[in-house]
Amino acid sequence: MKIVAIGDIVVPCELLEEAAHAIAGEREHTVKTILWPCENRQEFQKKSLNLEKNGPTAEKVPEEAYTEIADADILLTHFCPVPADLIDAGKKLKLIGTCRGGMEHVDVNHATGRNIPVIHCIRNAECTSDFAIGLMFAETRNIARAHAAIKGGSWRKDYVNSAYTTSMCEMTLGLVGLGHIGKLVAKKAAGIGMKQILAYDPYVSQEALDAQGLRVTLVSQEELFRRSDIVSLHMRLTPETKNSIGAEQLGWMKPTAYLINTSRAGVLDKDAFVAALQSRSIGGAALDVFWEEPVPADDPLLALDNLTMTPHTAGNVVDALPKSPLLLAKVIQDYWAAGRSDMVVNQSALKA
Repeated sequence: MKIVAIGDIVVPCELLEEAAHAIAGEREHTVKTILWPCENRQEFQKKSLNLEKNGPTAEKVPEEAYTEIADADILLTHFCPVPADLIDAGKKLKLIGTCRGGMEHVDVNHATGRNIPVIHCIRNAECTSDFAIGLMFAETRNIARAHAAIKGGSWRKDYVNSAYTTSMCEMTLGLVGLGHIGKLVAKKAAGIGMKQILAYDPYVSQEALDAQGLRVTLVSQEELFRRSDIVSLHMRLTPETKNSIGAEQLGWMKPTAYLINTSRAGVLDKDAFVAALQSRSIGGAALDVFWEEPVPADDPLLALDNLTMTPHTAGNVVDALPKSPLLLAKVIQDYWAAGRSDMVVNQSALKA
């Protein structure tokens, strides 16, 4: 077995090499490490944002990768792009693994055409789900706005939502997307006693949720938006989901309801979103992801008084990155043992 591991300045080759040895276990194997070069973290962030916006052909792959993948069985990466031509260069390739949740840097459709499983790990699932719950509290109870007011010398008591502020246990939560993070949010929302938890996800069955003991009711997208007091987005950004939450969906929401987004900005139609907040047709919102980062000084988002914003920090905890390669290794081992995994992003499309 040959494993090619492409590290970078954030998840170094040494960590991916350790994960590769863990994946192989007692099997005879070789590991080849390659560095996806970035001079500093600023360059890495620029490249990664380009990949997230424009896909796996937006940045260059090290030439060495094309040579080494020719006889490789497994490719492991963090953020190095995996375009179609790199996949095609891997004539023996049987699995692609990435130690992050987003898949924008991998041509998943091309891998599926080759019947190659693409597996990921959501290294920051716990902290992102924590953060989503935190944003719900911050926006519905005006925590960030109250803090800013006091720092600015004002003892503020009245807010846009003062007429309908209530406790979380009186609210119905709607989750759009019920993957790993969505399910964690559901568990935590149940733990704090939210009134009801609804979800919309065409790839999940009620029977599977019941078997997992999740107190979640699957409903249509329209029913979710109409009934929920808080709508939280947990969707991957794909051509199908881009701008899929738009004027129609926002128009279904109650004027007292809140929208939370810790997934990807691109799933939300920005113009429709800003218009809904400006017109007060929804109660408020909280964002940790943006269409342009950092947010430009003239962005209309900055003028809204019913929006809580954080600078894409939901997944930022000190231990997420170092642990991610070994977490990926465990996910792959579990997949081999069970024959399937929710972490295989193209599971349903693979041939038996």
